[in-house]
Amino acid sequence: MIQGNYFKDNEDLMLQFNSILDWKEIVAAYERGFEDAKTYEKTKDERFANAPADVKSAVEYYESILEATGDLMGTYVAPRSAEMDRVGLKYENGKVTFPKAQEECYSTLRDAGLMPIGISRKNGGLGLPATVQSMICEIAARADAAFCLAFGNVNIVDIVERYGSDELIQEWIPDIAAGKYSAAMALTEPNYGSDLPSVQTKAEKGADGVWRLTGTKRFITHACGYIDAPSIILTLARTGSPTSGARGLSFFLVQGKDVHVAGIEKKLGLHCSPTCEVVFDNSPGQLIGEEGFGLVKYSMGMMNAARITIAAQSVGIAEAAYREAKKYASERIQFGKSIDKIPAVRKMLDRMEREIAGMRMLVLEATRSVDRYVWKKEHLIRHEGKSEKDAKADPEVKLWEKLADLFTPMAKYYASEGCVKIAYDALQIFGGAGYTEEYDVARIYRDARITTIYEGTTQLQVVAAIGGIVSGMAPAGNLREYIQQEMKSISPSAELKRSFDLFSEIAEAYRDLPAGEEKSMLAFETVEAATRLLMGLLMERSLARTPDNAHRKEMCRGVSIDTIATLEGTRARMKLSAVK
Repeated sequence: MIQGNYFKDNEDLMLQFNSILDWKEIVAAYERGFEDAKTYEKTKDERFANAPADVKSAVEYYESILEATGDLMGTYVAPRSAEMDRVGLKYENGKVTFPKAQEECYSTLRDAGLMPIGISRKNGGLGLPATVQSMICEIAARADAAFCLAFGNVNIVDIVERYGSDELIQEWIPDIAAGKYSAAMALTEPNYGSDLPSVQTKAEKGADGVWRLTGTKRFITHACGYIDAPSIILTLARTGSPTSGARGLSFFLVQGKDVHVAGIEKKLGLHCSPTCEVVFDNSPGQLIGEEGFGLVKYSMGMMNAARITIAAQSVGIAEAAYREAKKYASERIQFGKSIDKIPAVRKMLDRMEREIAGMRMLVLEATRSVDRYVWKKEHLIRHEGKSEKDAKADPEVKLWEKLADLFTPMAKYYASEGCVKIAYDALQIFGGAGYTEEYDVARIYRDARITTIYEGTTQLQVVAAIGGIVSGMAPAGNLREYIQQEMKSISPSAELKRSFDLFSEIAEAYRDLPAGEEKSMLAFETVEAATRLLMGLLMERSLARTPDNAHRKEMCRGVSIDTIATLEGTRARMKLSAVK
């Protein structure tokens, strides 16, 4: 693996951080009047010692964490990735053993205090907005996609921090932030993958007031815990009748010591990430939030956050693949010149670079939308005494929550599909050498393939996005309003205007198709067209903020050409379907 500081050596990521992202907006949304800094001034509580007191110090704080993570990931984890993959995991009698190199990586990152990125400062975390968290996930995944999952697993407990009782939070979150526990989420069952409303693991409350869970969960990442950090498992279980559907499901915190890990999967990739089958046999659990809201409120909230994480992971894997292919192409001599001078290879590298830039922008816009609504909603509830219903009705919260619910599946779909394609092309550039395990690109290629599958397949992301796209493009729709407002903030190119007109036709044509299989089959093309338009818009907005960047201007032109070609093809297909 190429070594270096994976934050500072990434030109596009640095450009995003230094010139493109609107930090005033993000900091205002997340820091909420710099309450943590004010708390430190009053109490001198060391948990808040690093809390920023203004925008400048907030950006410096975020940057320091990105630089520290980038350094450890690029100089310590990445050189060990091949060994971790080669050695893999061992399972015996319910216990999972990790490669020594992985234990060292985990302990180093934990001891550096860099893991609890999604946990608040008051509970011992780093207290970072979603935008910064996604950058960290990308950096970690570039070093090693499997280790990225170990590095970030504790942050799924932010759902407990948001909805758990004060007693539950104080009992668990500070210790999790300190690295005393790892975390896992147990949703999927052997017979119910994405069909979560049908899960059958049951939870019953005994006369002693303790909930006990019985059932089996499958494909549960890190349910086995991690070295000296036993797991806590956030588990979806049925408290209603077997046929009560989504409203009969509740959410529980279960200790890993109270379940049996029946085995781990032998996988194509992610060889040092344990994917467990877990058996609950009257396992005690603590209820999170309210009974009956396990799926519709808590699990879905956790899954949406996980989908952004996988989108960011996809960008990191793609970045690793591109960097390895670019280096190899510059050194591999054929026909008297390095193969990066061959037009067919140069074309592949150029496309990979601009697609990664576009994927990164999609992910960061999804996290921007999360940062715009989550923290204001939390502030309204926790500090202004609003009910959750009233907080969600706030106009700003309402708008950005809808956009987040739309941009999240769009980003997850596009970044993961792009990741697989870029890894494929990277291996192609290596030729026969890439098909061997001599080079890291083989592992990267294997690891990339999962991204379109876990945390909701591409097909499920399309289902999640299509309704919001169609309704959002109505004359008074929120997506149309967002696009038009963003276009007004820049000087849109003729190509971007053309793309918007084309997509408006596509959305209208899709809406007018009669319900049935034909319409359902065209949902993918409609979501693809919407995502390409959004990516083109974001690229032009970034160019407006970096007007002297000639290379970015060239990338933006390439995105525009690819987008118009895609939209023209989709429009033609819609017309043919309409006359059937």
